[in-house]
Amino acid sequence: MKLTSFFKSCVALTVLALLSACGGGGGGSSSSSTATTEGPAGPNSFLLFPNPQKQDDASLEVNAAAYANGYYQAIDPANERTTLADFKSKNQFGTGGNEVSIIIGDQRDLGYGRKMTGRQNADGSIAFVVENYLVGGYGAYTPLNVEAAVRSEARWHIGTNGIEFSPGPLAGTKFVKFYTFDPVTQQRLTVANLDGRGSKAMPTVCISCHGGRGDPLTPTGLFPKLMNSVSGERGDIGAQTHPFEPASFDFSTIGGYTRSVLEANIKELNKMVLCTYPIPASETAGTFDGCRRAATQNEYQGTAAAHIKHMYGGNNLPNALSETTNTYMPGDWQSLGRGTLYSTTVTESCRVCHSLRGTGNQSDIDFESFTKFDGFADRIKAHVIDRGNMPLAKLVYDKFWTTSAMNSEMVTYLAGTAYSADASKQPGRPVADPGPDRVVQTLTPTLSAAMSLYSSTYAWTVTSVPGGQTALLSSSTASNPTLTVSASGTYQVQLVTGNGSTSSTAKTLTVVVDTALAYDPSLLRFSDIKAILQTGGQVAGQCTQCHKSGGNGTVTPPIWYSDIDRNGVNGIEATNDKSTDDNHWFYKELRGRINFTDIAASPLLRKPSGNHHNGGLIAGFNASLTPGAAGRSDYDKILGWILNGAPE
Repeated sequence: MKLTSFFKSCVALTVLALLSACGGGGGGSSSSSTATTEGPAGPNSFLLFPNPQKQDDASLEVNAAAYANGYYQAIDPANERTTLADFKSKNQFGTGGNEVSIIIGDQRDLGYGRKMTGRQNADGSIAFVVENYLVGGYGAYTPLNVEAAVRSEARWHIGTNGIEFSPGPLAGTKFVKFYTFDPVTQQRLTVANLDGRGSKAMPTVCISCHGGRGDPLTPTGLFPKLMNSVSGERGDIGAQTHPFEPASFDFSTIGGYTRSVLEANIKELNKMVLCTYPIPASETAGTFDGCRRAATQNEYQGTAAAHIKHMYGGNNLPNALSETTNTYMPGDWQSLGRGTLYSTTVTESCRVCHSLRGTGNQSDIDFESFTKFDGFADRIKAHVIDRGNMPLAKLVYDKFWTTSAMNSEMVTYLAGTAYSADASKQPGRPVADPGPDRVVQTLTPTLSAAMSLYSSTYAWTVTSVPGGQTALLSSSTASNPTLTVSASGTYQVQLVTGNGSTSSTAKTLTVVVDTALAYDPSLLRFSDIKAILQTGGQVAGQCTQCHKSGGNGTVTPPIWYSDIDRNGVNGIEATNDKSTDDNHWFYKELRGRINFTDIAASPLLRKPSGNHHNGGLIAGFNASLTPGAAGRSDYDKILGWILNGAPE
């Protein structure tokens, strides 16, 4: 394809050379991608969940074709949106009414030039069609992307996304759904390559940054049901729509596409976005909130609505134009002296995803206050500094690590916490991880360095042995050596990992050996763990006080631990009335609460230990105690089961 006049008009010869030399933008949604796979030092885990549902074969379930197939079976069982034309037809695009378009450069998020059209129908349903344009290969944002969108340059059109806010197959409460279509055939795709790091499964590649959940599939391949969702439908995973932030956009200089021309349409799109958020009782309704349904305590509270309203001068959106600069700062960020951290780092690197998360029961993850943010210091260190899987989008990740003001504010913050070690280092260095401290019954426990990061060599050392006892390693350099001890007691080993000439910081593992332990962790099965959650443990039924149908009358969690008909009626699956199969379904759901890539971060362990848990610290789960202590007996038992692979 010849270069169009828009490219020929570029004044810089180097830019012209780039445009003529680059190959196609390369499969932003197409399975025939030719895009580069080069990226930063971090892992290839962008746009995936921190818990990607790692399976026994090391595959990631949320990134599997089956995940996308289950999703579309749930939200479009009659296959009425398998092409872009069908999607537009179902949502009445092109039929008049409230339909507006803009073309902008998405320079903060994915780097595309985007031609966006939003539509609101008489029944309250809302849909967006977004054509994405990328000039050359993936990399830092270039203004050429927005110009390609303005010119509708087919060569640089890498895919089209569809977002729909409408009732599901059961025709109940509206919820948000995601589609992506091939730029040439316009067929619906089950994968999308949004950043040049390879194709990833739908809807994960979208919902990971749109507030959705990545729960595991059912044993029969159905998409998971979020048990506290208002719609009650599979496919409703609590995802939301993003606000349109003009202060973060790049605009064309071509007549008709400047910011001043597009502002009115951007405001109309933000009104549509506002309509997709539920409105909590605590929020004062304004002029444009009549389209919002009341929020329940157990769902997202429409947190991002405050940001939209701030952009236009307050509750009734009195300003015709949005603010020129992004000055929104919620909660206690300013009063606690953390305003620069928020405006420089959180606004640029965190807010776009985190503001769409949380529920009325537990909202800390939305980072709407510094106090909430500070409560995640340990996970911020783990994800940003060690694991390198946040910021979640590659473009934002690259900008974070190449913009000193952004990363230095995070380093300064972490330096004042208990997680200051290595806070100034970029991900990609070896990180030793021997797993959580534990209690075992055997005198020959197996160790594992499998969760270590960016590591190819291992060095184990016994550093502490009870008086008069001995401890030997079967190998000091193996990934999973056996530790042989002479008697019960508390032993410590140290792990240092390496990659080339770089070595990790040493990490100590405490192993409490108790040959009189009442159970053998290697023999624990799902039935033992189910007993803790339902009737056993230190307080009978302490988990099922909330994790059941109806919750405790106020709080209803997203997963239930009581015996229910898990494979029952939902328009797709058949009734089976609490058959023995329900235990298998429960087991599959519960495994989804385990993070096999970072065991200590597993919600099954972390939540009842008091970390961002509406029920606070649960008896038997005090992980701050020494392994084997009575106050963490249930934690130890569940941990032992997980370390043994969580067998059914």
